Amino acid sequence: MNVRQLFAAAAMLCTALQTAVAQGNSNVVDEVIWVVGDEAILRSDVEKVRTQMGPISGNPYCVIPENLAIQKLFIHQAEIDSLEASEENINRYVDAQINDWVQKAGSKEKLEEYRGMTFAQIREETYDLVKANQLMDLVKENLTKDIKVTPAEVRHFFKDMPEDSLPVIPTQVEVELLAEHPRIQQEEIDRVKGELRDYTERINSGSSTFGTLARLYSEDGSARQGGEMDYMSKMELDPAFANVAWSLTDPKKVSKIVESQYGYHIIQLVDKRGDKLKLRHILLKPRVDQKDVDAALARLDSISDDIRNGKFTFEVAAVTLSDDKDSRANNGLLFNVVRDEMTGERTRTSRFKMAELPTEIARIVEGLDVGEISKPFTMLDKAGKQQCCIIKLKSRLKAHTANIAEDFQILSNIVKAQRSEEFLNEWIKEKQRTTYVRINPEWSDCEFQYPGWIKDKKD
Repeated sequence: MNVRQLFAAAAMLCTALQTAVAQGNSNVVDEVIWVVGDEAILRSDVEKVRTQMGPISGNPYCVIPENLAIQKLFIHQAEIDSLEASEENINRYVDAQINDWVQKAGSKEKLEEYRGMTFAQIREETYDLVKANQLMDLVKENLTKDIKVTPAEVRHFFKDMPEDSLPVIPTQVEVELLAEHPRIQQEEIDRVKGELRDYTERINSGSSTFGTLARLYSEDGSARQGGEMDYMSKMELDPAFANVAWSLTDPKKVSKIVESQYGYHIIQLVDKRGDKLKLRHILLKPRVDQKDVDAALARLDSISDDIRNGKFTFEVAAVTLSDDKDSRANNGLLFNVVRDEMTGERTRTSRFKMAELPTEIARIVEGLDVGEISKPFTMLDKAGKQQCCIIKLKSRLKAHTANIAEDFQILSNIVKAQRSEEFLNEWIKEKQRTTYVRINPEWSDCEFQYPGWIKDKKD
């Protein structure tokens, strides 16, 4: 197992462990089996992971503890380097992931039934997993940031690689989007604002606390922390939200109701540190009436007909009519930010592998010819709001064996990933030498991927 596979296994272990913890397992007799630095790995940790995972290559009582130990090395390094995952990024990823699951399951209730957990437990588990993964990504990116690859090295790599060993590049597509948010009825907006005013009155009267109401009613990922967000600068927040937040001076006061791209909020100041604020907030999202969704779909259907009839192009329509700000600035073209799993390096490209597209878009792209416009459909945007869309398939590059002319950047990333893998392998071995590790003798008779866990054995 190489270090890349090890990270993938670690992510699976993290998911399984957190799922098991959320579901509970009272039948495990606990004991400390490993200590890494000042962090303990318990027998129950291993048993919970084992029951959640499928077949494991090798002895699970060796593989699982080692992968948990490697996780702890990276998380500890994040603390040493003062690396912190952005609360906004965590919550955005959590919201996107849960929205995707809800779409696939059909409803929140069906998702709860499928997972055997409450919605709050699913959100809490996902939050912890995303935070751990982002911390590990930050450490890997920080450790490998100075590794560079020259064009000559890429060409040399390509020239020396046997043809049957060259990577196969999966099908990639370019997609243009035109989106419209359905109109929200004023009655629904008034209902949401009325609830937020009621919360404000209850907080001001002392009959309830902001944190309690946030836990009970907020539709943001911060609900589990009583609505509290980490310290953030003004630039990290939605502009409308930030303007109101920065006007607060009294921690006992509750802000006026503010509308952001996510919905409607009330905000309370917790603390100020330099140019950053620590805030708590409650978010409510107005519900969209089906008749307004149908009206938006009908408008998009009419726009599609006009494009097909040559009245204007898809690109012109996207620039002038689309509600999706990111793609609108690119004539409707979607852009993909690709992160290399090993290096953490991010590359911006208009090409998407099918698995990188939002589920609803990928499903429709499969049936489109290049240049064809889809029928209108619905999906959730990045803020978790329902939107109606049409898409145009701009290009499709079919799966092929990598070549320098079309795939130089991909080959460059492969070379850098190999260098990074070698570097991180040595980093893990060095951390083994400099980190206190104690393994219960009953758990030490293993063929570890990294033998350096046992100090009296040679690497």
